[in-house]
Amino acid sequence: MRPIFTITVDMNSIFIVLPILTLLMFCLGLTLEARDFLLVFKRGKAVIGGLTGQLLLLPVLAFLIARLLHLDPVFTIGIVLIACCPGGSSSNIFSMLAKGDVALSVSLTALSSIITLFTLPLIMQYVTSSAGQQIGIQLPVRNLLMQNLVTMLLPILTGIAIRHYKPELATRIAQVLSKLAFPALMLLAGIFFIQHRETIAANFSVLGLAVTVLLITAILLAAGICFCLGLQTRERRTIIIEVGMQNAAQAIAIASSPFVFNDGRFAIPAILYALMMNVVLLLYVAFVIKVDS
Repeated sequence: MRPIFTITVDMNSIFIVLPILTLLMFCLGLTLEARDFLLVFKRGKAVIGGLTGQLLLLPVLAFLIARLLHLDPVFTIGIVLIACCPGGSSSNIFSMLAKGDVALSVSLTALSSIITLFTLPLIMQYVTSSAGQQIGIQLPVRNLLMQNLVTMLLPILTGIAIRHYKPELATRIAQVLSKLAFPALMLLAGIFFIQHRETIAANFSVLGLAVTVLLITAILLAAGICFCLGLQTRERRTIIIEVGMQNAAQAIAIASSPFVFNDGRFAIPAILYALMMNVVLLLYVAFVIKVDS
């Protein structure tokens, strides 16, 4: 039986993570227009390449790495969970700093946020039935779909509507909220890091290795996809960033939600990934900037 204190902390944290996720998705919606979803018809090769790397390559890599390192079933589910999430909202800023294709970045983030509403439950249902049966964990798919619709799709659509009918208001709101996105994610990761510090410390070596190998391997394979497709430099930089940068807030929300897994331990890989992706991708941005100078 879990201690009462732990249950209290988990229930309190969900009142933090869900509003933060909803806020991030609303902020994303404020920056979107219909043309961002239609870019696939104009630049299909780049969009399909980016989505393939993020929606297919990353989850498969995560599952293989978890098996290779013999991760605990909880962490196997957790690392695949972060890999199944859409691109992070900060990827647009990283792409701009790296002199990448910001329009492509926005479109990939928008499309992945919508597509993963459906692909994430399907992939996680398979992974949970495979790894979770050892510890008696099942995935309530209907609850997951409903939570994603409320905390992701609805805020995105609301933001898009405001952008369409009140563009100036949307711009002003987005300017304020965009400054809060990264600090909010770090606050969220910090809260869960403190909450599960003992578990993280006990498993840091293997989990740190797992998320680092996942991130670096995904980046290298994303670069390979771009090379095979003959994409331009700006497109390559954007896709590398998009594949590497995931929406950790969504993974944490799913892990800790009382309607889904209701266990913050599933969020630990996402917490470590959130920290590592910012370090690695900031180094990547610094590298490409130096190359350009």
